[in-house]
Amino acid sequence: MLCWSSLDVATDRVRASLRWWASVVVLWLLVNAAGAGVAAESSTRFRGNDGSGVADDAAGLPETWSTTEHVAWAAEVPGWGWASPIVVDGKVFLSTVVAEGDERTPAKGLYLGQGVREPSPGVHRWLVLCYDLATGRELWRHEAHAGEPAVPRHPKSTYAAETPTTDGERLYVLFGDLGLYAYSLDGELLWTYEIPPKKTFFDYGAAASPVVHDGQVVVVYDNLEESWIAGIDAATGRENWRTARDEQRSWATPLVWENELRTEIVVPGMNRNRSYSLTGELLWEFDGRMSNLVIPSPFAAHGMVYIASGYVGDQHRPTFAITPGGSGDLAPEGLDGETSHIAWYQPKASPYNTSQLVVGTFLYTLYDQGFLTCHDARTGEEIFGKQRLPDGASFTASPWSYNGRLFCLSEDGDTYVIPVGSEFELLATNPLDEFCMACPAVVGDRLVIRTASKLYCLTAK
Repeated sequence: MLCWSSLDVATDRVRASLRWWASVVVLWLLVNAAGAGVAAESSTRFRGNDGSGVADDAAGLPETWSTTEHVAWAAEVPGWGWASPIVVDGKVFLSTVVAEGDERTPAKGLYLGQGVREPSPGVHRWLVLCYDLATGRELWRHEAHAGEPAVPRHPKSTYAAETPTTDGERLYVLFGDLGLYAYSLDGELLWTYEIPPKKTFFDYGAAASPVVHDGQVVVVYDNLEESWIAGIDAATGRENWRTARDEQRSWATPLVWENELRTEIVVPGMNRNRSYSLTGELLWEFDGRMSNLVIPSPFAAHGMVYIASGYVGDQHRPTFAITPGGSGDLAPEGLDGETSHIAWYQPKASPYNTSQLVVGTFLYTLYDQGFLTCHDARTGEEIFGKQRLPDGASFTASPWSYNGRLFCLSEDGDTYVIPVGSEFELLATNPLDEFCMACPAVVGDRLVIRTASKLYCLTAK
């Protein structure tokens, strides 16, 4: 016969077991919610987490701002650098180079001609900086290298042109013509991968940013002597593979394209547009009759990858939309013959420096000299032709989007706001009153913009 005391003991055991399982479920939910929050509130590479420039919508993201309006904080940044800020784990990372003595000031506007033919004089310090996203307080800085520059640079550029990247575990900072540096998120130097400097076209220097995927960092270095793409082990800095490239004049950041069929690395080039496997084997290529200088970076949307180049002095300034599954030469008879996996192409629809942007079904192209066009991202058909942004505005930073708005940051620090859609309209102009060439980072309800001397954190919350 079951007594009441035995029943009470059994009931207590059941209750304890239920409480234990409830705590396990709550803990699982909290851990996964935290993980989702880290993923959502991060900007891990050039042009966001996926290289598209399109950020998650958030009610607190600002549509208007100035040096005083909607400013959460503004931090001073030493030296010169056009590396974009990246954000993870509540920390903002960026790179810069500080010269001991007078430094050449980067030039605004369209530049046609040779670069700065001699390296900048005097000792320079290549720095990695970390700021607190909440307050703007500098958390740490590390000097990656000190010495005199070995190579010249483009007159608009700096010796810190490449945007860092992160996998959430380590920070990877590339200083082109110098090396790749890996840090813990707390600032400990973990390893260095040296990159011997090579002569570049017109002495413009390097500029392609690194990307990290599945335990390896991908770096592209096109130059006049020995161009290559390589996969570097993210944990150790050892070279997993290196593939030679028959290229000399491209500065585009590669895209790790995770499509419905496979994962591949897409890299534009003046001679050939190419795709590589994650171990460096060539998957497909084609001669796109690209511009003399290939700068816009590829990105993916609508199940396709978009490739562009638009040097202002060329008649052929193409944009291509490529579908997955290609193999070998996609255009063996040229662009006027039969092609494979090229969904569409526009011969004169590409920018020079900026990268394009797809928001919904709209493909926007921001031209360096202050025009904006829109095409159907699925078909390439024109939606509206060149629309003039305010006269005299010049652009190098790529556009971005959130909350149904398109944002275009000029070299003078003015951001022009346009509604996403089939009609062009200028809604607002947001001044920061300083030279700007870096793309921003968008995390949660915060917009982080780098100017020549400052790092702004903007929010409407």
